[in-house]
Amino acid sequence: MALSGLDIYKLLPKTNCRQCGFATCLAFAMQLAKKTVAIEKCPFISPEAKSILEAQALPAIKLITLGSQESKFDIGNETVMFRHEEKFRNPAGVGFIIEDGLSDTEIRERLRKINQLKFERVGQQLSVNLVALKQNKDASRYLEAVKLLLDNTTLPMMLMSKDLAALKQAVIISQERKPLLYSAQQENFAQIGALAKEFQLPLVVMAQDIDQLRRLTKELNGLGVNELILDTGIKPLADKIWDLTQLRRQALKRSNRALGYPTLAIVEQTDPYLEAMEAGAYIAKYAGLVLIKGWSSWEVLSILTLRQNIYTDPQKPLQIDPKLYSVGQVNRDSPVLVTTNFSLSYYTVLGEVEASKIPAYILSVDTQGMSVLTAWAAEKFNAEAITKSLETCGVKEVIRHKDLIIPGYVAMISGDLQDQSGFRIIVGPKEAAGIPAFLKKLN
Repeated sequence: MALSGLDIYKLLPKTNCRQCGFATCLAFAMQLAKKTVAIEKCPFISPEAKSILEAQALPAIKLITLGSQESKFDIGNETVMFRHEEKFRNPAGVGFIIEDGLSDTEIRERLRKINQLKFERVGQQLSVNLVALKQNKDASRYLEAVKLLLDNTTLPMMLMSKDLAALKQAVIISQERKPLLYSAQQENFAQIGALAKEFQLPLVVMAQDIDQLRRLTKELNGLGVNELILDTGIKPLADKIWDLTQLRRQALKRSNRALGYPTLAIVEQTDPYLEAMEAGAYIAKYAGLVLIKGWSSWEVLSILTLRQNIYTDPQKPLQIDPKLYSVGQVNRDSPVLVTTNFSLSYYTVLGEVEASKIPAYILSVDTQGMSVLTAWAAEKFNAEAITKSLETCGVKEVIRHKDLIIPGYVAMISGDLQDQSGFRIIVGPKEAAGIPAFLKKLN
């Protein structure tokens, strides 16, 4: 468990010297508990107390970086069991298993399609993270497949092989990519651990039993291998979620450093719908890296959308810059629609305006990321706020008419808005889906 402010205070010198910038050691201890200051600010703390506090300050779940250069990504460093407590920090990686038994042409084509799995949703770029190459054939074929990956994708790599000699050769030719190694088990942890240490690579530790997993991580730590990812193997969905939950709980609630690492879940479903659902379940509870085999865009988009929703900050809604946006070849006679700066609201309206084929302006009002009805209820989307936004964005300077279209759900503010803004208020449809027909009729 994390130390409280009083626990930390007991370790401080209690001199109240104020050299840390606080009036008392107790005030400094309270800020240390909140992790808003560094222990180095105390000039008189003992080496023993400093060592205890530095160890306590380490993340309960270690931050692991996979890949190198521009394609690298982080997993781990999580601090809470439940998203509403704060937020989940580093989005779970989504990767694809490719087997070396495929032909060269099939591997290249699969990599080409995986490279294209990039989407934009509510202003954010969604993309996949990793390609895992699994060995089923002999060593020479595996090395050929590794070279195909190096030549055809820049995504981080995971090397899955039980042949340590082949794995080492694969590491030698791909070491600049910092591949993830799979996997250390009871029978081979010393050998593969030595390989991971020699090339400074992250390593998956695999055991069906959590206690065995804990013993293996301690053995590997003793060998100097600390960049680890935990896997309890292929299990039924409920059993796997139980494992992932217990690993998270042991790290966060019991401060079990031996289990304080990100986790891996491999999905082995042939049906793409079941595969997507299982992958989504693992992302929600609590995998740091999920591997699938399907690469259909609809399946991957559904998984990435779920990941995006889970890893947004629940206390900070997705929002865009509050300003006047133009859609299409606008002119001074183009209509002006008003919405909030909540990303989903704006991009929904944007899509419907684009579908109408009628150039228009969209005024995004600063509502601190709230949707239309939520912002109206919070008195952040009212006549005063919209009038201020009209003035700030200089709407009168870019159009020559006096018409302003507001969402139908806030028709009740039309009178006040017309009086305060000087615009003629037109009440638009309640649902964004009605915008194309509305604009065509208005036009």
